[in-house]
Amino acid sequence: MIDIKTVGVVGAGQMGSGIAQVCALGGYDVMLHDVSQERIEQGIAHIERYMTRQVARDLIKPAAMEAAMTRIKPATELQSIGGSDLVIEAATENEDTKKTIFKALSPHLAAKTILASNTSSISITRLASVTDRPGRFIGLHFMNPVPAMKLVEIIRGIATEAETYEVAVQFAQSLGKTTSNAEDFPAFIVNRVLVPMINEAIYTLYEGVGTVEAIDTALKLGANHPMGPLELGDFIGLDTVLSIMNVLHEGLADSKYRPCPLLVKYVEAGWLGRKSGRGFYDYRGEKPVPTR
Repeated sequence: MIDIKTVGVVGAGQMGSGIAQVCALGGYDVMLHDVSQERIEQGIAHIERYMTRQVARDLIKPAAMEAAMTRIKPATELQSIGGSDLVIEAATENEDTKKTIFKALSPHLAAKTILASNTSSISITRLASVTDRPGRFIGLHFMNPVPAMKLVEIIRGIATEAETYEVAVQFAQSLGKTTSNAEDFPAFIVNRVLVPMINEAIYTLYEGVGTVEAIDTALKLGANHPMGPLELGDFIGLDTVLSIMNVLHEGLADSKYRPCPLLVKYVEAGWLGRKSGRGFYDYRGEKPVPTR
């Protein structure tokens, strides 16, 4: 069975940088790639800020942070991560984008390399089909924020080999994560349940049943959720929520998964949540204020 020592991460955004961080803290050498040197540097700076907060809260030791930071190396060229034992794609939740990355990677991969996607909704079987190694391809769906969340969904495509699955499970568990096996159906387990709930909350707002504040307060106190569904949608990114709803709607052909028109409108306006400064809350002031 392959022994994972080096990990390549494609995408230095919130998810990719989080994955790089937990891998480095887990003792793996990490190469972090994105479309530009600036994006990579931003990702590494984000990792350093996050771990600094963890040190301040005594969640990790300063020596562990220092060692982890030395394990993370920038990779400006995609092909430079091809020799890694494991490559995890954590690009935007767009099937064409992901397939383009895997097609570009394939000629540069070592024979031993396992490919994984952090997709939160897209078919692992379809993504694997554009590579030269569908048997060594698997879904590793980390939760956001990666350093804090304990779960990793493991998703096998139709061609994924048993050894690939075993290596993936051992790898995720070596990071201190708990694994949950999901079949290769649209949005898997977590987002199959979670994202339609957010979409339904948006319908509740759209139909005037309650305000943003009323809906979030009701779910936090009435269902004991740590975060209201509209606040959570903003945290995830409303573009990602819409993308997952579209995958569900198209993949399962059930009208109950139709994206709420108000969600579509917010995304069209560029109001994507926390990352853009506005979503169902406005984050540009001292404290978030509902936008409806």
